[in-house]
Amino acid sequence: MPSSTLDDDLGWRLSLADPPYAVVTTRSRIKPALVLVAFLAAAFAAAALGGLATASSVKSWYPSLAKPVWTPPPSLFGPAWTLLYTAMSVAAWRVWRLPSDSAPEHASARACTLRLWWGQLALNAAWSWAFFYFRNPAAGLPVIGALLVLLALLQIRLLRLDRVAAALWAPYLLWVCFAAALNFEIWRLN
Repeated sequence: MPSSTLDDDLGWRLSLADPPYAVVTTRSRIKPALVLVAFLAAAFAAAALGGLATASSVKSWYPSLAKPVWTPPPSLFGPAWTLLYTAMSVAAWRVWRLPSDSAPEHASARACTLRLWWGQLALNAAWSWAFFYFRNPAAGLPVIGALLVLLALLQIRLLRLDRVAAALWAPYLLWVCFAAALNFEIWRLN
């Protein structure tokens, strides 16, 4: 259960039961909030980059493709990706918030996890270009395959570092598994 105390030097302190967030002060909330905004901006910039690739094909080429009966309606993709980009950003932010003064192996795991996060973000955007911009489901398969490997690796790392981040990450991994199956079926049917 969180408890609040007044600290004369730092202002209000909120002690949270979920380590590594032992103490959050009024002053220390500013930088983490900006970093969260930066992670969100990066994720939505990747979304916008993918959107540029998708826009030319989603209304003309994609509807003409043979697709499996379990293809979701187009109206589902925007809200789903908005939630997924937000969740992946918060997961990365939680990893960033882990104490950097911990044991060297923990700091190294944190840094490696964040590098992998940036890598998956690049692959996420690259898939839209391979599949939609080049109108090539076959080209999308190796990209989404590599993305799945990174996402699964990140899921394992997040489980070790921060269970809340891992829970935020899981829907993204599941959605991309579904997207990979859809990509494969579209390639097979066309």
